[in-house]
Amino acid sequence: MTLRTILVCLTSTKSAAHLLQAAAILARRDNAHVIGFYVTESLVVYPSIAMHIPEVSFESFVASQRAHAKEAKEIFDAHAKAEDFPSEWRQVSSESGFLADSIVASARSVDLIVMAQEDDGEDRPLINNLQERVIKESGRPVLVIPRDYTADTLGENIVLGWSETREATRAVHDLVDVASPDAKIRVLRIGKPPSDTLADHAANDLAVALARHGPQVEVVHRDKDGEKIADILSHEAFEVGADMLAAGAFGHSRAYDFVIGAATRALLSDAKLPVLFSK
Repeated sequence: MTLRTILVCLTSTKSAAHLLQAAAILARRDNAHVIGFYVTESLVVYPSIAMHIPEVSFESFVASQRAHAKEAKEIFDAHAKAEDFPSEWRQVSSESGFLADSIVASARSVDLIVMAQEDDGEDRPLINNLQERVIKESGRPVLVIPRDYTADTLGENIVLGWSETREATRAVHDLVDVASPDAKIRVLRIGKPPSDTLADHAANDLAVALARHGPQVEVVHRDKDGEKIADILSHEAFEVGADMLAAGAFGHSRAYDFVIGAATRALLSDAKLPVLFSK
C-alpha cells in the first residue's frame, strides 16, 4: 500500500512550513496528492449568554480571519510551487464553530492527516482539544509534528509501541502505508520482559508480518520500572535515532486517563519526534 492523499491541517502560520515540509517527504515518495486545508472560524454567540457585540468587533474578527488565511495560503503556494507532486488548497468555513468538525468531515476520504502538535499562541479560539478530537473521530491515522520540528527524514527509522489492543493493532497496519519500504521498525513491548522472548508469539508474528512488506523489523522488550509509557517510548526513539514514533491512541476511558495518566496526551504535548497516532 502507498499514500495517495495527505491532508495537511494548517491551523497556524508559525507551524505551516514545518507541516508542509514533513508532508512533502512522504508525498515525494509516493507522488501523493497533498491538500493544504484551512478552516476559517465563525464568531459563535450562544443564546444562553447572548449579549450585544459591536459591529466593529465582527468586522475585526472577519478581517483577522481573512488575513490569517491569506498568509497560510501564501506559505502553502510557495511550498507547492517547489514540488512535483500534485497539490491543492482547500479553504472552508466552520459553520458549527468547531474546527474539528470541518477537519473530520474532510479527513474521511484521505489516507493520512498531518497536524501540528498544538497551536503555538496565535489567536485561534476554537482549536481547544483539536488534535484529540480529530484522532478520536476521523477514523484516519494522524501524524502530529512537534513544535519547530524540521524533518530531514520521515518513516525510515521508527519505534512502534505495541500491546495487544485494538488501537495498537490499528497503528501497526496504518504504519505500513507511512513507513518507507526499507524502513527499520523497532516493535517495543513495555512491561515485564518474558523469560523467553521467542515465546512472545503475538509480537513475533507481528514482526514477521510487517517484514513481509519490506522493512527490517525487530522486537524489543523494556521493563516499565516505574517510568511513564510516553517517556519509555521517547527514550527508546532517542537511543536508536528514530525519526518517528507510532502508537495506538486513547485506549482507555477519559476517567481512567484522568486518574492514572495518559500516554497519548503526554506524547501529544511533549513528544520531540513526529508521532503517528491511530485510534
